[in-house]
Amino acid sequence: MLKSVTSALLGATLLGAALSSPAHAETKINALFMAQAAYSEADVRAMTEAFTKANPDVTVNLEFVPYEGLHDKTVLAQGSGGGYDVVLFDVIWPAEYATNKVLVDVTDKITPEMTSGVLPGAWTTVEYDGKRYGMPWILDTKYLFYNKEILEKAGIKSPPKTWAELAEQAKIIKDKGLLATPIAWSWSQAEAAICDYTTLVSAYGGSFLKDGKPVFQTGGGLDALNYMVDSYKSGLTNPNSKEFLEEDVRRVFQNGEAAFALNWTYMYNMANDPKDSKVVGKVGVVPAPGVEGKSTVSAVNGSMGLGITSTSKHPDEAWKYITFMTSQATQNQYAKLSLPIWSSSYDDPAVTKGQEEMIAAAKVSLAAMYPRPTTPKYQELSTGLQQAIQEALLGQAAPEDALKTAVENSGL
Repeated sequence: MLKSVTSALLGATLLGAALSSPAHAETKINALFMAQAAYSEADVRAMTEAFTKANPDVTVNLEFVPYEGLHDKTVLAQGSGGGYDVVLFDVIWPAEYATNKVLVDVTDKITPEMTSGVLPGAWTTVEYDGKRYGMPWILDTKYLFYNKEILEKAGIKSPPKTWAELAEQAKIIKDKGLLATPIAWSWSQAEAAICDYTTLVSAYGGSFLKDGKPVFQTGGGLDALNYMVDSYKSGLTNPNSKEFLEEDVRRVFQNGEAAFALNWTYMYNMANDPKDSKVVGKVGVVPAPGVEGKSTVSAVNGSMGLGITSTSKHPDEAWKYITFMTSQATQNQYAKLSLPIWSSSYDDPAVTKGQEEMIAAAKVSLAAMYPRPTTPKYQELSTGLQQAIQEALLGQAAPEDALKTAVENSGL
């Protein structure tokens, strides 16, 4: 009798435990994103919420840092033996991340449908040495935005096709008293300045490296920095450009204080948002200009990918999250801030409606994207170049001397 009562009590206890336990063991993954340009923090949270709703056994802890902190945060977390399962990474980092085993090689996880469905150029964002280290997510380059109303008032019929023409049009606008400093750039001593510089290097037909050695101190690389310095000294460029990041450029442009601005895709729809912008309906966008005899357009590869860290204890859940975030359905839903990586999305009216001008520019620019140098020593090279650009802009060194110093400090 006692035995049967004990068994009944034990059975009731086990049943109670079973009913009070969750149906699924919950897996927690940590993901690192940037709080700057492209998708907004609110959008990333909304995408993630949709993922966890579809995958209730996985929770995602999100962390956002400015772009400038993304690389170091990722690397430092690796050094401490963990931290993140999924990280956002720039197109310039796969060489370093692959060499130092920061990211997992996911080549065998990528299906034939993914390979054929994603725009070919987008794959370069996550590739190094024939392997893939994640999925491309933000497909982007810098475009030339212009204020249609200001150009019209200046009697300018169409936006510039060359960088020389841009300077000429800016001078007309300045001389007519429409704006004191018509051009805004992001030339702060940060990666933003390297993106603007690379755009110009591509226009001038320059190169960063040849046989692994720096060559940007001559030819198109030197021409690009000379153009930046001339534009700055001429008074056509907003003098605060030397401290601007992309968000500063956006604010200046949408306040109607710039006729021309170089920026990423996201600015198009934000500058057309009546809640924040004074230039709604006046926003023009075209591919960044070329240089006569050398190029017709210019573009930097500013794309970013999502990858799994080598220290992740939940790589399967991390990959499931990455494939959801980069899926065509998710990307199409948020195509107003970052254009999809999927080629067939560009034929979808839901994606193109209301941003036909942006899509037209993208079709040209995305095909012309020029890479920043592919080297495991990219961070050192970039830091030296950022300093060189600042010194040249401030007149502390001639452009050729500033670039020679950057070469000496690059370690290449």
